[in-house]
Amino acid sequence: MLKYKQQSRTKESASSLSDHIFLNIRDDIVANKLMQGQKLTEEGICKEYEVSRTPVREAFKQLESEGLIEMIPNRGAFVVGISESEIEDMYCLRKEYEILAVRWAIARISKSELEDLKEAYEFMEFYTMKRDYDKMLNINTNFHRIIYMAARNKILQRILTEFQTYMKPYRTNSSCSDKDMDRILAEHRDIYQAFLLKDEEKGAHAMAVHLDNAQKRKNI
Repeated sequence: MLKYKQQSRTKESASSLSDHIFLNIRDDIVANKLMQGQKLTEEGICKEYEVSRTPVREAFKQLESEGLIEMIPNRGAFVVGISESEIEDMYCLRKEYEILAVRWAIARISKSELEDLKEAYEFMEFYTMKRDYDKMLNINTNFHRIIYMAARNKILQRILTEFQTYMKPYRTNSSCSDKDMDRILAEHRDIYQAFLLKDEEKGAHAMAVHLDNAQKRKNI
């Protein structure tokens, strides 16, 4: 039994290490810190993270399964990255999934989650008035995540959270006009009011409008 527990801990530790390496490399690829065509070596990653080859190989398998790297026999692993057309496709996919999420969330949201959504909206309102775009953007991400949670579907939540991760570096969040901030707040107000009214159609329409505008602005 003791030997089994030790083996189990070893597997969990290796899995945790590979997940950590995977997430870090994925974030670097998405943020263009690792460029398309760049070679990744097991030896280099092992030295960087001070780990054995096993978790690195597992991380490479995950990265390849997500299409972020390509394993070429006898040559190694090369960064594939994300193309502009794939980002555009993500906007379309995200829109469909977010509309579904808001419909389900309006039908399934709890009182405490509705309070959380209210609080998130009020913080967005506050930071819009302060013209603090970066903080408003962070609260906006939380606003959407509350909706994902309230939809009560783990697969949908995971997909939308991953979309947020992949699309974040492509947002032009370094600057935003006052008019744009006011529009963004108004779009979230419409989404929030749909929850108060328990109106799934209004919520779906408000989310669609918001995401269409977000694609044009490339910021939310």
